[in-house]
Amino acid sequence: MAKWLVRRRLSATASRLKSLRADLAVADEQIMYLRGDADDAATRAIVSENSAARMDARQAREQVEALRAHRDRMVREIADLERRQDTLLDELTATD
Repeated sequence: MAKWLVRRRLSATASRLKSLRADLAVADEQIMYLRGDADDAATRAIVSENSAARMDARQAREQVEALRAHRDRMVREIADLERRQDTLLDELTATD
């Protein structure tokens, strides 16, 4: 593959990695906050013993789980991009 094309792909990969890592940091902060809210909602559900509080607790727990699943997808994509970046770097150095 031409050097210029490898460099272009390497640049695009690096940009995507930077963006994903920033998004991952935000997701980690959100998970911490939402987990606290979910714990509070679970406590309120136990204390109040009503169906509305239980529903709120369930929704809060589901929200945390959805964000965790999103975070896991980002982590996998970061790992894939890092492997791709390594491959591109190998290609770039092999052509020298």
